[in-house]
Amino acid sequence: MSTSLTINLKRPSKVYHEGEVIAGVVVVESPSDTRHEGLTLVAEGAVNLQLSSKNMGLFSNTLKPINLLNTSVELAPPSKMPGGVTEIPFEIPLRARQATSPGYPGLLETYHGVFVNIMYTLKCGMKRSFLNKPLNATCQFFVQHRHQEPPVLKPVRCEITPASVRAGGGARAPMPAFTVYAEIDSTVCPLDKPLTGKIRVDECSVPIKSIELQLVRVETCGDSEGFSRDATEIQNIQVGEGDVARARDIPLYMVLPRLFTAPTTATAHFKIEFELNIAVIFEDDYLVTENFPILLLRSR
Repeated sequence: MSTSLTINLKRPSKVYHEGEVIAGVVVVESPSDTRHEGLTLVAEGAVNLQLSSKNMGLFSNTLKPINLLNTSVELAPPSKMPGGVTEIPFEIPLRARQATSPGYPGLLETYHGVFVNIMYTLKCGMKRSFLNKPLNATCQFFVQHRHQEPPVLKPVRCEITPASVRAGGGARAPMPAFTVYAEIDSTVCPLDKPLTGKIRVDECSVPIKSIELQLVRVETCGDSEGFSRDATEIQNIQVGEGDVARARDIPLYMVLPRLFTAPTTATAHFKIEFELNIAVIFEDDYLVTENFPILLLRSR
């Protein structure tokens, strides 16, 4: 058995807020006494940005990561580690670094996107003699903002008809006759609560194949050379299958997925925004979509 390193956090959820202390133990397991040149632990956080392939050649397709957190502690000075299992406790305060450049956004929530990724990790390293490779271990943890006061609800109601679709400029002819009523309970949405609303087909001259609720992220990133704005789907929920009954309310209910959503964010180098689409697909695959920009935040 070779010597190994493992990082174990005391908090099972691995979710922390700014100002809290990240506590846990580093476990060193070795079959015999092991001499080392020091054991260090680093907490890192960064925003990694990537431009989409459609912008290749237009401007630089490499963007520097934005450093959010970098805190290092020494767990053990150079010494000899006894054989067996050794647990070394640690505590690291979760604090934003001192801004060294304008536009530093502070600690942001963990977010896994397509072109924007915000990640936080603990990295433990054990230096050893030149005859032995150094040992390393990593552990991801998650940062969340503290809950704010409940937002003021902003309900949206609309009627989707051939006239409204044509006004949006996205339709092709010929178009069936239809009247669809849609309602979103609030376009300002707490991340810990579901998106809700209802949809009703009052009339439609052709059979309906499906009604779907789509959550979309809109990521913008770039620098002085230019910005790239890309929309990608996060999740799609079918709320109606087949030719649904007319003049009956169909409830809309969507739980926001963890990590793939975060509070709506705007900084000097990137934005994270979200939209909700209600899509009605007719039997001939004709598609009608109504788009609702939404604001996500962390609230009670």
